[in-house]
Amino acid sequence: MSSITVTGNGSAADGDADVLAEAAVMFGAALPQAKEYAGLLTRVGTERGIVGPAEAARIWDRHLLNCGVIARLLPTACALVDLGSGAGLPGIVLALLRPESQVTLLEPMARRVAFLQECVAQLGLGNVEVVRGRAEELAGKMAVDVVTSRAVAPLEKVALLSAGLARPGGRVLAMKGASAEAELTRARPVLARLGVGDARVITVASASGAITATLVSFTTTTGRSGGSRAAVGRRAVPGQDGARAGQWGGPIGKRKSRPNSRRGGG
Repeated sequence: MSSITVTGNGSAADGDADVLAEAAVMFGAALPQAKEYAGLLTRVGTERGIVGPAEAARIWDRHLLNCGVIARLLPTACALVDLGSGAGLPGIVLALLRPESQVTLLEPMARRVAFLQECVAQLGLGNVEVVRGRAEELAGKMAVDVVTSRAVAPLEKVALLSAGLARPGGRVLAMKGASAEAELTRARPVLARLGVGDARVITVASASGAITATLVSFTTTTGRSGGSRAAVGRRAVPGQDGARAGQWGGPIGKRKSRPNSRRGGG
């Protein structure tokens, strides 16, 4: 499957029927919202430096579809935090695909928070909350079912940050792509200190098998006890000003971590 060309409204060009078909199957009734989100990424996102210019032509297969496949790993309804959400990947995509879930987009940088808030408002995502803050500051104040991340930080750090946000028995899904095995090897000592014994690299594919993502998955054994849905209601105060700008990397296509790719990538 070749990379797609994106038109002004975020739709795939007519010649990319395979990508259009893949998107239609994946998003179903949420496809119009997905197209609108793609348009926001390629227009406003590139204008503000949140999305790298080179990524605009592959926003669907490399980003939206690549993130969308991990919805297959989620229950129908869950409380989820997208760590260092940036442009909203994978958090906004998962919110579209799991409308019964409560999704928190956690991001420390003000201009990205503003972009995320605009996306959530324009897409009408009532199941999404944008929180400006650092995971270290929120450790123990949230107890969610799933923590996701994509090109955020080395796995050792992602594991520590995620463990503070998830409930005991919650799941961490860190999209890592080709670096997954090496990062997991380096992170083993940290995971052992956290009591994690089931960390592994997994690859998940779309229904057709044309789009895949590679992740590190593990179950948390530490965190705040109590029901995850109750914890969602006591999130840290939105608009927190103590965030450290640029803590979690740069725009899509310019991050130090290898961006997730559509085949074998996270």
